Amino acid sequence: MKQSTFVTIVIFLAILIGFVIWWFILGNPANFFDGTNRQKPNSLMGMVFTGGYVVPILIALSIMFITFIIERALSLRKAQGRGALATFLKNVQKSLVDGNVEAAMKACDQQRGSMANILRAGLERYQFLAKESKTMEAEKQMSEVQRAIEEATALEMPLLEKNLIALSTIASIATMLGLFGTVIGMIRAFQALARAGAPDAIQLSIGISEALVNTALGIFAAIVGIVAYNFFVNKVDTFTYMIDEASFDMIQTLKVKQ
Repeated sequence: MKQSTFVTIVIFLAILIGFVIWWFILGNPANFFDGTNRQKPNSLMGMVFTGGYVVPILIALSIMFITFIIERALSLRKAQGRGALATFLKNVQKSLVDGNVEAAMKACDQQRGSMANILRAGLERYQFLAKESKTMEAEKQMSEVQRAIEEATALEMPLLEKNLIALSTIASIATMLGLFGTVIGMIRAFQALARAGAPDAIQLSIGISEALVNTALGIFAAIVGIVAYNFFVNKVDTFTYMIDEASFDMIQTLKVKQ
């Protein structure tokens, strides 16, 4: 499935589920003293419902967060491969020290994942040059191996960084939507105060509830998004560093063996 298609489906389903939760669950007449009028909440869910039409959008953003967090966690787990990375790298390094390139490639096939794919690309280029270009200088040969590793890394990095921008964007949007809902709620509250005669207590309370609910939901969604974004960025950076270190060690070992 293409990335754009996946994101589109997630957005559509999140908005749909958000409105269903808002209207049918939070807006259940049992959550209000006045039933279907939905203006006098008797529970927390009813109070959240009074946050207005911004609430289902914030719920949808929260669902998107959860979806992208799960997707990123699974993708990064898949990128690490089947076994422990430390054990895999140790086995590859040992095979190269012994001069057994085939064993190192076999270890990459068993491990799979982004790290294994990148190292295997370098080993394949090294093995090809060793057989087909026996007259090539050692330094140039290692440059070709390094270039193969860089090309493989360039192909793997988009998979590691996918949807990180979506997490960051949603966190920013959630903050702005929460502020937008707060402003709408305060406008409603001041309109209730500005009416001639006694202020409309119901509309005043709804306006204040709308402001506070949207503020709380917006802040919650933004916090979750920022924490998730920073967590996954750190994971990707750490993984990238491990790739660079493993690639460097592999090249240095191959140089010694030439």
